[in-house]
Amino acid sequence: MSDNEIDTEETLPVLPSKNKGKGKAFPTKHDKEHLPWVEKYRPHTLSDLISLEYITSTLDKFIKERQFPHLLFYGPPGTGKTSTILACAKKLFGKDWNASVMELNASDERGIDMVREDIKGFASTRKLFSTGSEFKLVILDEADGLTNIAQNALRRIVEDYAKNVRFCFICNNVQRLNPALQSRCTRFRFRPLKQDQIRSRIEEIAMAENVNITENGIQALLKLCGGDMRRVLNILQSCSSRDVIDETVIYNCTGYPHPNDMESIMNSLANDEFSTAYSKIKIFMENLTLAYFFKNLRSIEHNLNTGGNSTIQLAALIGAYKNALKKADK
Repeated sequence: MSDNEIDTEETLPVLPSKNKGKGKAFPTKHDKEHLPWVEKYRPHTLSDLISLEYITSTLDKFIKERQFPHLLFYGPPGTGKTSTILACAKKLFGKDWNASVMELNASDERGIDMVREDIKGFASTRKLFSTGSEFKLVILDEADGLTNIAQNALRRIVEDYAKNVRFCFICNNVQRLNPALQSRCTRFRFRPLKQDQIRSRIEEIAMAENVNITENGIQALLKLCGGDMRRVLNILQSCSSRDVIDETVIYNCTGYPHPNDMESIMNSLANDEFSTAYSKIKIFMENLTLAYFFKNLRSIEHNLNTGGNSTIQLAALIGAYKNALKKADK
C-alpha cells in the first residue's frame, strides 16, 4: 500500500437525522416519501458515515485546513464511495454545493469529447463568489470506464487546473485507471460491509418503513447481497409491498433459485433413479429458466457498469434470452 493510500474497513450509510439536511440542496420530507430508498437513506454528512475514526478525521482535516487533495475512491459497489464524496462536497460548499460540483458518470460518456468539452470547460473557469472553498469539485463516477485516450487527456487537465478544481475519481477496479492519475490522488479503499452492520440497517429501515421482514428473509438478503448496501436497499424496496418478506419472497424477487429447491435437485440426482430424478427436476425447470435469464442480466449490467462495450452486451442480452427459451423447451 502506498503512502498516499488510506484503507477503509467500511463506510456505511445510516439513517439521516431529522435535524439535518434543511438546506435547499437536500430533499424535503415530502420529496423523501417518493425517493428510491437508495437516495432516501443516503447520508448527508461525514458524521452519518460509519467508518474507522481516522478515516473520517482525515477527511475533516483536509476540509478544515483547506488542503483538500485529489481523491481516488475504489472498491466494490454499494460500499459508500459516492455517499462519502457527496458528504464532503456538502461540508466544503454548504447548502448551495451543487453550483460548485460537477458529477459525471464515466460509464455513460467514456470518450475524449466528454473530457475536452464538459470537464475542461468546468475546470478552466474560476469561481466568482466564495462559498466555503475557492476551488470547485469534479466527481467522476465509474472512472475505470474511461478510454485510455480520455484518461491521458484528463491527466493534463488535473495538472493544469489544480488551482481551480479538485477531482474525485470513483471506480470498482482501480487497475483499469491510469497509474499517472492514481499517483496524483490520495487513495481510499472501500471494502464490503460486514453482515452485522448491514443487519442493523435492515432492521432500522424496515421499522421506519413499516416493513415486516422475517429472520430468514434478513439472512437471504445478507447472503445474496455480499456486503453491497445499495443492493440490499433496492431488493428490500422491491419486496416492500408484500405483507411479509421471507426468504421465498427475496429469492423470487431476485430470480435466484431457492436453496431448498437446489438441495432437493441435488438429493434427487444423487439418490433417485433416472426417470424419477427427471420428473422432479422438470418441476423446477420453469423457475430455473427464469433464474438463468436473470443471472445473465446481472452479468450484463455489471459489464456495462464497468466499461463493457454496449454492442457486445446487447448481443449477450439476445443470446441469454434465446438460451433461456431453449432451456424452457427442453
